[in-house]
Amino acid sequence: MKKLSDAEFEIMQVLWRHNAPMTSNQLLEEMGDSRSWKLASLMTVLARMAEKGAVYCDRSTRTNYYTALVSEEEYKLAEGETFLEKLFHKSAKVFIASLYQGRKMSAGEVQELRQYLDELEKEED
Repeated sequence: MKKLSDAEFEIMQVLWRHNAPMTSNQLLEEMGDSRSWKLASLMTVLARMAEKGAVYCDRSTRTNYYTALVSEEEYKLAEGETFLEKLFHKSAKVFIASLYQGRKMSAGEVQELRQYLDELEKEED
């Protein structure tokens, strides 16, 4: 799937949160003040998202319903892989080291990560 813009990602978050088909009006209402869009602007973005394969538009009734075609987990995995590849040469170790050396991780967070990795290792055995 192609990368989503920030606006497209916000729409996907609403669809993922509701986990049910939504109309454009429902989406507009749910997004509230985060974007001061008119319905036509939202419809343009939804059409672009459909072209990207991110959403499906069910036009079988008089009202169009939009559904996410990609799960939140799938999108996060793809974006995480792209992020690691682009900035850290596919190395989670280099990524974590940069966070720690930049003092973006506390000792407690390092311990929590260590415990998580230990659990993953046990699951593989």
